[in-house]
Amino acid sequence: MADIRLPRGWTLQQIRDVTGDREAAALDPDRPVKWVSVGEAHEMSRPEIVLGFHSLCLLKPVDDDDWYMGSLYDDGSIDCWAAYSDLYEALRGL
Repeated sequence: MADIRLPRGWTLQQIRDVTGDREAAALDPDRPVKWVSVGEAHEMSRPEIVLGFHSLCLLKPVDDDDWYMGSLYDDGSIDCWAAYSDLYEALRGL
């Protein structure tokens, strides 16, 4: 299993406080991720950090400073459809 990480400078409690989701969790980043836009989808680079919020998630890819919001499926895969340059704004966007 890969290392489960939190964003630098954040605790799980702080993430839960911002989102209001008491069940928010840091998840194993070893999972397939796609960027989905109208009519097409393509693979994204491997996530460094994945935060789960029931059927939604936020992730930060290894090679990117942006945060991506997406749908988290039962098989562990993620389809992303929104991007944020700031983690706080991404958390508020949930």
